[in-house]
Amino acid sequence: MYQIKLLNKISKTGLATFDASKFSFGEDVASPDGILVRSADMQEAVFEKNLLCIGRAGAGVNNIPVDRCSEEGIVVFNTPGANANAVKEMAVCALLLASRKVVDSINWVSSIADQGDEIPKLVEKNKSKFAGPELKGKTLGVIGLGAVGAQLANTAVSLGMDVYGYDPFLTVDAAWRLSRSVHHATAEKELYEKCDYISVHIPYNKDTKGQFNASVFAEMKDGVRVINLARGELFNNADLVAALESGKIASYVTDFPNADVIKAPNTVCIPHLSASTPESEENCAVMAVKEVSDYIERGIIKNSVNFPDMDPTYDTGSALLVLHRNIPNMIANVTQAFSSLGINIESLTNKSKKDYAATVAQINGDIPDSVCERLSGIEGIIRLRILK
Repeated sequence: MYQIKLLNKISKTGLATFDASKFSFGEDVASPDGILVRSADMQEAVFEKNLLCIGRAGAGVNNIPVDRCSEEGIVVFNTPGANANAVKEMAVCALLLASRKVVDSINWVSSIADQGDEIPKLVEKNKSKFAGPELKGKTLGVIGLGAVGAQLANTAVSLGMDVYGYDPFLTVDAAWRLSRSVHHATAEKELYEKCDYISVHIPYNKDTKGQFNASVFAEMKDGVRVINLARGELFNNADLVAALESGKIASYVTDFPNADVIKAPNTVCIPHLSASTPESEENCAVMAVKEVSDYIERGIIKNSVNFPDMDPTYDTGSALLVLHRNIPNMIANVTQAFSSLGINIESLTNKSKKDYAATVAQINGDIPDSVCERLSGIEGIIRLRILK
């Protein structure tokens, strides 16, 4: 029986998709084969040697020590697209909040609750203080055209906005999902110069930390309205506050409040609600459970953030899954381990993802322990798994 540790509350619909004859799960599992997590901080976690994978029921993995997991041969999965509709809907809401001073107006109305019969007069007298522009006819720039960015771009087109999208890593599949009305920006600067609104949908990592700073804000139109439902750390807080105070940025809506931004003028801070819908939580949980189950049972890797997609399907015999660094001679080392014992490899698959790679060697019959013994001492090989 495979053991799965739950670090957060996971949707019951998702957990129900586990094969009960093969998997058990709970919060108190001591030595898990897999972990399911949402937002729990795992940066200081100590992992047992038998831990095979971590499934993140969501897109961001900044709460998981991905680099350390890679070095320990722990495959980390996320669930891209599972919460995309929920985040897209919040992004549309954010566009409206950035335009019309809805939050300020609601707070003001609450402040006159004791004015009795004077309330209607006060409303008519003060409503102009909260006026703002319509979205129709304005220009939106979407940075990052993944599952969320592409949906937002298409929806904004239907709202009558002129939309520019920028994504240097745009895939063919993602391009097909985009409306033909979305303009393809070849550089971020083009988008900054043209757009009245900018919505950010890129991952947070060491390369994107503080990417949006004073020099970037200077390239934007005066009075630009900025949406950030991606990660707070993408923005330099001091530069952002300065841009808000000067009016360079007319409004900023974010799902990631912090001590600096929450006090800045013309901001709307949402408490990380974008993916907090029952539908989103179910979708993420179902996808994460499938990813974890498929990998533990059959060695299938899909939607991993640290190892390449791999589908070692086979009808007979067995296979050896080798997780290793993406360095020269690794395939030769794998084939040599088999050939030196007179074993013929029926099929061999190798794929890489940045610094790491996976190789699957299939044979007729069982994988001898001696093959693993030969490979285990080779520098660069991180983990070996026999699949049957």
